[in-house]
Amino acid sequence: MIARTARALGTSALLAGTATLLAGAAPPAAPVMAPIMAAATVAPSAVPALDTRAIARARFGNDAPWYEDRIPFFESADPKIDAVWYYRWSIYRAHQRDLGAKGFITTEFADDVGWQREPYASLNDASGFHIAEGRWLNDRRFVSDYIDFMYEGGNDRHFTDHMADSTWGRYLVDGDRAAVTRHLKVMRHIYGLWEDHMDWSKGLYWVEPLLDATEYTVSSIDASGGKDGFGGGHAFRPSVNSYMIANARAIARIAEMTGDTALAEEFEGKAKALQDRMVADLWNPQLAHFTDRYRTHNEHVSYWDFIRARELVGFLPWMFDAVPDEAKYAQAWAHLLDPQMLAGEAGMRTVEQSYEYYMRQYRYLGDARECQWNGPIWPYQTTQVLTGMANLLDHYEETGPVTRSTYMRLLRQYTQLHFQGDKLDLEEDYDPATGKPIVGLDRSHHYFHSGYNDLILTGVVGIRPRADDVLEVNPLLPQAGDPEALPWFHVERVPYHGHMISVTWDADGSHYGKGAGLTVAADGKVLAHRADLGRIEVPLARKALAPIVRETNHAVQLVRGDFPKASASSGAEAENLHDGIDGRLWFYPELPNGWTSAAGTAAQWYAVDFGAPQPVSSVKLAFFDNGADIRAPGKVTLEAGRTAPGVNWVRQRRSPMA
Repeated sequence: MIARTARALGTSALLAGTATLLAGAAPPAAPVMAPIMAAATVAPSAVPALDTRAIARARFGNDAPWYEDRIPFFESADPKIDAVWYYRWSIYRAHQRDLGAKGFITTEFADDVGWQREPYASLNDASGFHIAEGRWLNDRRFVSDYIDFMYEGGNDRHFTDHMADSTWGRYLVDGDRAAVTRHLKVMRHIYGLWEDHMDWSKGLYWVEPLLDATEYTVSSIDASGGKDGFGGGHAFRPSVNSYMIANARAIARIAEMTGDTALAEEFEGKAKALQDRMVADLWNPQLAHFTDRYRTHNEHVSYWDFIRARELVGFLPWMFDAVPDEAKYAQAWAHLLDPQMLAGEAGMRTVEQSYEYYMRQYRYLGDARECQWNGPIWPYQTTQVLTGMANLLDHYEETGPVTRSTYMRLLRQYTQLHFQGDKLDLEEDYDPATGKPIVGLDRSHHYFHSGYNDLILTGVVGIRPRADDVLEVNPLLPQAGDPEALPWFHVERVPYHGHMISVTWDADGSHYGKGAGLTVAADGKVLAHRADLGRIEVPLARKALAPIVRETNHAVQLVRGDFPKASASSGAEAENLHDGIDGRLWFYPELPNGWTSAAGTAAQWYAVDFGAPQPVSSVKLAFFDNGADIRAPGKVTLEAGRTAPGVNWVRQRRSPMA
């Protein structure tokens, strides 16, 4: 909300855009509770407290104030998991785009791409990850604005998604009934629009893999005779059908909350019918895996035939609990762990390596390899599979070859992908043999089409969000002595049903000195404890949520050339000026964003013309300094005024830079 600012001195400046219930806990009156077992040790009366301000400063530097009151704070015996935890919050922060009066949305790419929805830079395919991560923030504005945007015209169905399901998932954390019911009518409408992708003769949804955000899959490559595969290959896929099952269930649950039992029964029926069809018809008995079946019919492939290779997408039904709890289906997880199939040395292959066109590169941008799904590791689908695996371990009897040690090993493998040497930079896709990024384009840096912190909270920490007044925690950690064991962790400031939750695990009590075992607390008060790893379920009545505080940023230019308009003393190229007020802000040196002035010692200015008088209550500026060719200014002068004849600029404040 600036009028005229940034008189930068010096070099070039960049303006960036089973447990013991403890005394005082609620009585165990709910019949849905599991039996509560006594712990073997004395329960602690206090929980650890992290120095959150110091941690924020160490992790985020001068940008620490944005994080201090917003994020949960986590630490563990694994420093790499800790580093990625905080890095992933910086990704979330970087992908918040301020749309001014429309509030915030979350972007997939930090910079513009040709297939985004203009002028917002939004894409609907990553919305499930964005909401799953953001629901754990203590500032509810970002997810709330984003969901409102998507259900008020922002979801153009450019790709498949599970928006309704993820919106329900957000409610399970914050318990905001008004927010989750607000968009029921539109959710139902969007669900109905997908009937244009329903084959009524089969009772299943189909999609072109490209519009499933997965180009160059087995179905699309084979439908081209192996010549291409960017488009085409329309198929009945485990993905889109799982999404639609999950969305239908979410609509049913939300409808039930509103008292619309007819709508709830209708959509519960849709979910059941679709699940029955998917399990019956997309389970490939020859491959013992959920796979695509062709909707395309040409000289290369035939309608309703199964594809000829296993893909990682076959595990998506577990992400939404859409698979019967039977050994027949659980055996499919062996394919994920087999080095000859989907288990790459560095991560999960998207197709098994015996496939004829495994890792054949079809598409380039200049000399750079472009995105494909015929083998590379994708954090996108890795997140989905780990979410499905966590469900498997948490509440399935038949888990096949999967153990908690498996889960932690694969989570650590995924963690490692975030590192480029000592530097943290998550990219689009990776070579499964080396773990090196494949695409490596500018758009790929700090890519946000995946999740991580939600995996830590729901898997490692084991918070299983629920719609009732119960807090359930079940860490998916192997026992001590296992090579993948995690001897201690602590997380605090986790929002849940209006409370601040903390969970502490200390295997032998030596790290925190407050007793061995697992401890759950709310608002600083211990609720439950057990001496070993296992499930805790404790009653927790909801608290009223604090209202969301919203400010409107008037200095956001969505459409280049429209008001507000920028001008500057130097660096006056249109794109450079736009970058100063484009509603984006991050501090990644390999992906600069913002207005950059000319180098030199002369004072520089950057001005914003709103086109009409605007009330201004505060001014927020962000400067980037890389310690070399781009430096923060030594001092800043803010001026405001009207551009009408005879009206002069008025100096408001001079601020020395720290």
